[in-house]
Amino acid sequence: MRRALVAVAALTALALAATFLFGPLRDWLRGPLPPPPPTSFDWRARIAPLAGTGLRGVRDGHALEARFDEPWGLVRGADGSLFVADGGEANRIRRIAPDGRVGTFAGSGEGFADGIGAQARFHTPSSLAVDRLGNLYVADTGNHAIRKITRNGAVTTLAGTGIAGFRDGDAALAQFHAPMGVAVDDAGRVYVADTWNDRIRVIERDGRVRTLAGGEGAGFASGPGMLARFDTPTALAVAGDGTLWVADTGNRALRRLDPDGEVRTWVPSVREGGIDPGRPLAVAVAHDGVLYVADLSPGRVLQVDPDGRVRALTGVDPAQWFARPSALWLEADGSLLLADAAGHRLHRIVPRVIGDNALADGPVGPRPDRPLPDTRGRWPLFPQDAWHEVVGTLGEVRGNFSGERRSHLHNGLDVRGDVGASVLLIADAKVTSPLAAFSFGGQAEGVSVDELTYLHMRAGRTPQGRNLDPARFLMEQDEDGRPSRVRIARGTRFRAGEPLGTINAQAHVHLIVGPHGHQHNAIRLGFRGYVDTVPPRIDGIALLDEDDRPIATRANGRVRVPRNGGGVQVVVDAWDQVDGNLPRRRLGLHRVGYQVLRADGTPAPGFEAPAMNLDFSRMPAHPDAVKLAYAADSGITVHGAARTRFLYVASNRVRAGELAASHWQPSQLPPGDYLVRAFGEDASGNAAIGARDLPVTLVDEALPLPETETGRASR
Repeated sequence: MRRALVAVAALTALALAATFLFGPLRDWLRGPLPPPPPTSFDWRARIAPLAGTGLRGVRDGHALEARFDEPWGLVRGADGSLFVADGGEANRIRRIAPDGRVGTFAGSGEGFADGIGAQARFHTPSSLAVDRLGNLYVADTGNHAIRKITRNGAVTTLAGTGIAGFRDGDAALAQFHAPMGVAVDDAGRVYVADTWNDRIRVIERDGRVRTLAGGEGAGFASGPGMLARFDTPTALAVAGDGTLWVADTGNRALRRLDPDGEVRTWVPSVREGGIDPGRPLAVAVAHDGVLYVADLSPGRVLQVDPDGRVRALTGVDPAQWFARPSALWLEADGSLLLADAAGHRLHRIVPRVIGDNALADGPVGPRPDRPLPDTRGRWPLFPQDAWHEVVGTLGEVRGNFSGERRSHLHNGLDVRGDVGASVLLIADAKVTSPLAAFSFGGQAEGVSVDELTYLHMRAGRTPQGRNLDPARFLMEQDEDGRPSRVRIARGTRFRAGEPLGTINAQAHVHLIVGPHGHQHNAIRLGFRGYVDTVPPRIDGIALLDEDDRPIATRANGRVRVPRNGGGVQVVVDAWDQVDGNLPRRRLGLHRVGYQVLRADGTPAPGFEAPAMNLDFSRMPAHPDAVKLAYAADSGITVHGAARTRFLYVASNRVRAGELAASHWQPSQLPPGDYLVRAFGEDASGNAAIGARDLPVTLVDEALPLPETETGRASR
């Protein structure tokens, strides 16, 4: 037996020797490998599913059936597995094996503990990195630490004490503040984007931590080392020449730290389609220095040449908008892997083949039918269990201060409140975005906590400007000692009922559900005491031709519509109210459509059911949606300045991801008398009443068009 063991050991030693001796000899005999081809800068992308269902949670199994709560970091390991830092409420490192099975590699809940596999604990892990030996490195954001995981799943703390702060020196004593980015070079040095310290740090191989670039406080400055300034850096990538690329999210900039210690800002020179980098959140670099950058909002991927060229690889069309693209991994074949944290999915971005015009062969973003946050009917104002006046709903037309009446669609629910009243959280959650507090001092100042966003407040402040909670609201001050900015670190927890700030001069709270491009109607949350028994009111119908000119000539009480005059736009003048609102408070409808009937009231061919073309169950992502959903005389220039007028173009299609100008074609019906009937519903299902019918006569001759105001509805 002993001889057998000796023989096995000897064979093992010979095999290892062959690996280290004959492998290099074989490679030397073969000659140097040919260099990889240059990265193409004109390939067209297709988004393919990789893992996740679009529903949040922790479920192992086959990749396309598994669930991720907040997949943030993403790397490929030495054995071909994919490793995912799953933040949110998961707080785990997940593994997708080469056979496509998803399992938990390390971690089992929120906390701070070393150990093997499930014994370890993480708190809101963000980026991942992998070294040449297959060890993983985790930016453990909520624990203010950098963790290391060996190939057998043993988790140790590489640097950080678990307490937020800033200190260089020995790794065990060093301090970080919510670090989000991590990268490792060929020599084994670990680089850290120390996000809320606004610095770039390095953990040397001897365990010492030192600062490479950035200084006290956020800022935007290039220069050597600590004279440079960053603002909320979130991700890092090491290029082959030693350059360290930085996603400087708060500065809307892509920065690079050269091997000589100089920080420079990448500046675009050639923008394909006018594209500019927005809020970079992840970065990956190819062998020849070409970069891929994930943008926070809208969620797209850019291809960037260090010489200055930039193009949108994905996201030109809203159908490709990711919810929060948080990690990129460049495969050996040139394809990209992407983690969409708020979409709860992983994707593969590959070149489209000739003749393939599809943008994606799988869904992008969170599932539309996902469960919404558990608010238990709370309102964002005190008292949280009693009725408050609703003064704006999703999908309403809104103007701007430049006089444009149809500037954008309203993307949330407005709840009236007194100036200075506390804005209260409506669900337990923790901060996930690195830019959770935004627009300091502006009318649209707000805070995002996980899936819910609250606008029109003094974030983290009393009406007098005092900090509500210095431990969570990181308030910066100007030279005069006045508040100049509020920041909230990723991983910060809030409980329902806690204040997020106080209402500003807008005198209402604007509540948004879901990430940009994937927002739901907040009415679906359900609010205690909210009652809507009031049916929407239709004040009239108007017809416009394809050039927005009125079709208004009448005979015998009917509008004469030329059959050969091209497509017709059906415009419905309607509005809604809810129980308890002031009579002057007009709200938008939830669904709008129309139907064409014969003179006897039976449906005309093609209109067997009403065409409910406008549906605001979900927020249409495309900026052009407002001018398809509403006719020219709609809206107001500024909220609250005058009564809003809702002129819905019921013939156009605006339904979440659908967006199209679609006219009624009278030429498809024979001449004669018909009835155009308008339909509308509010979010409670109340059917619209009022002047729903417009009698028309379809005629063959062309008719002169009267000089009347475009879009004016018939009464």
